[in-house]
Amino acid sequence: MRKVLFAASECVPFVKTGGLADVVGSLPKVFDKSEFDIRVMLPMYECIKDQYKSQMQTVYYFQMDNIVYVGVMKLELDGITYYFIDNKQYFSGSKPYFDLFTDLERFAYFSKAVLSALPLIGFRPDIIHCHDWQSALIPVYLNTVFQGDPFFQGIRTIMTIHNIRFQGTWNVGHLQYVSRLPHEVFEPTKLVSPFQDTSLPKSDWTASMLRGGLVYSDWITTVSNSYAYEIQTPQFSDGLDDILLCRNQRLKGIVNGLDYQIWNPETDANIAETYNIENFIAKRNANKIALQKELGLNPDPSVFTLGIVSRLTDQKGLDLVDQIMDQLCETRMNLVVLGTGDPHYENMFRHYQSKYPNKIAAIIGYSEELSHRIYAGVDALLVPSAFEPCGLTQLISLRYGTVPIVHEIGGLKDTVQPFNQYDNTGTGFGFKGYHSQELMDRINHAMYLFYNDKATWNGIQKRAMEQDWSWKNSCEVYRQLYLGM
Repeated sequence: MRKVLFAASECVPFVKTGGLADVVGSLPKVFDKSEFDIRVMLPMYECIKDQYKSQMQTVYYFQMDNIVYVGVMKLELDGITYYFIDNKQYFSGSKPYFDLFTDLERFAYFSKAVLSALPLIGFRPDIIHCHDWQSALIPVYLNTVFQGDPFFQGIRTIMTIHNIRFQGTWNVGHLQYVSRLPHEVFEPTKLVSPFQDTSLPKSDWTASMLRGGLVYSDWITTVSNSYAYEIQTPQFSDGLDDILLCRNQRLKGIVNGLDYQIWNPETDANIAETYNIENFIAKRNANKIALQKELGLNPDPSVFTLGIVSRLTDQKGLDLVDQIMDQLCETRMNLVVLGTGDPHYENMFRHYQSKYPNKIAAIIGYSEELSHRIYAGVDALLVPSAFEPCGLTQLISLRYGTVPIVHEIGGLKDTVQPFNQYDNTGTGFGFKGYHSQELMDRINHAMYLFYNDKATWNGIQKRAMEQDWSWKNSCEVYRQLYLGM
């Protein structure tokens, strides 16, 4: 049996700020339990709900380096064993992340604690699968500080990039202090870029925890094929294209899957009317009316209704939406927004809601339950991201027969087939150039079909619902990767 440990900073149902939590929470469940023993290790955040804390048991506690306390808690849930690294100094508070300066020390501690705990808890993984910069020092520690211990020799590592923009970057002096890693790892081509200005004092050089994970891991994966290609270019790599180009034979793009048990319109308890591919036309109208009523919009299924479920940031293409809001509001449509983020965009949507109260419903916050009702109740979903490693919102929209309107980039390009009017194919609408008018053109095209050609519109919805973006296919790619290591 192949033993795999996932190490990550978040995981549903315990803590979630984005798609990383969905992946770490759903991927381990789809593997054959007779072939793989996959477990997950997370920080023991104070903000984890008491319903889970009350079920945990203490497995071990010790002093790491004879200085720092490490507690290890354990919980078995839905057939998966979860471990939690406990230290109230690092993981107290009402949220999982604070500021970068503080988080660097917290997750350097977490990375080292993960390895330190393994010989004590009765689980020696063949592979440690690390996710994003918060666990990126695990391969570095494993191949330096821990290599003298026979227990760790032969353990392999995978580093998965969910978003390369976030790297755990600071000056060498601070990172060396909080990690206590040896001097040699803070050299150009390791945690430091080969293009570093070496005329500066070494303590002022810039180091990246994610770069360390990419240098020292056995394999690198990211969350779509297109994104794997894009991050090898200066435009999308945020300064890491040199190491990714150097290691591209060890780089795989594996598109994220969707948990089809949680996201299933046929069994979804959060929506007004469940439906499937056979009866979606009438049933989705019932969901649309219920959503419009809930959000204070006129209950009229004949009005084209757009949705945005997103972090409200530039990355998600909200700058394009900002540029077309007045133009959009002059058309016959509703817009439903759910999300938080940049105060500029939060206030922008509040402004338009007050200006067009019968057209715009902006919920500045997040509700998992409401997100289900939005996916089931709107006609089309806007996902105009400037860059998108994978994206889950468009996968959910396809599952629910909501037509995605996307920028053809990264995982959006890999998962949404743009509508082609000549052969009547496609599962959504796409635009290639990152321009607000191209986005508006695709919205206008979608609205035209919705109002004037229902047969074609329903055909797009049906093809969307026929897609299979569950973990089935991607799980097999990971399976082959694990078995080959």
